Amino acid sequence: MKLDSLETLYVEELRDLYNAEHQILKALPKMAKAASSSNLQKGFQEHLQQTKGQVERLDQIFADLGKSPKGKKCEAMEGLLKEGAELLDAEAEPSVLDAALIAAAQRVEHYEIAGYGCVRTYAKLLGHGEATTLLQQTLDEEKSTDEKLTKLAVGSINTEAVEPEEQKKSSTQKRARA
Repeated sequence: MKLDSLETLYVEELRDLYNAEHQILKALPKMAKAASSSNLQKGFQEHLQQTKGQVERLDQIFADLGKSPKGKKCEAMEGLLKEGAELLDAEAEPSVLDAALIAAAQRVEHYEIAGYGCVRTYAKLLGHGEATTLLQQTLDEEKSTDEKLTKLAVGSINTEAVEPEEQKKSSTQKRARA
């Protein structure tokens, strides 16, 4: 691949995100199924629908550019999702698994936030006004998803993940005293 212009870089980065989104579409149902928190399940299911819309926006951008979205594999997303998939096979307390799923999902969101921030800026610099708007919409959604995950983690899930540890310590201490 020869990166001879910002336009070429822009298209390559869009292809990377396109592939990443398709990988995410496959992973989200598995994450939703693995979550024990109904709020986390709902969040993953909502983000699945949102991701479908993000792919549609990317399709529109590629159609406007007269380019194919295919041809690039997002190795970074593959790695992030592989790490997340390893959690699904782990022997874990349900609340601890939920905390781990949030951490994995936030890594994905942060990758997407960085990617969409860059391509949105490239689109703006290149004078692609409609693409800039569409990419900003996706960027806003990714940031919102990250914030929702943080609220779930801080609001309840991380605290619930601590409780099994405290219960084990309490049981061990009671047995030691007996």
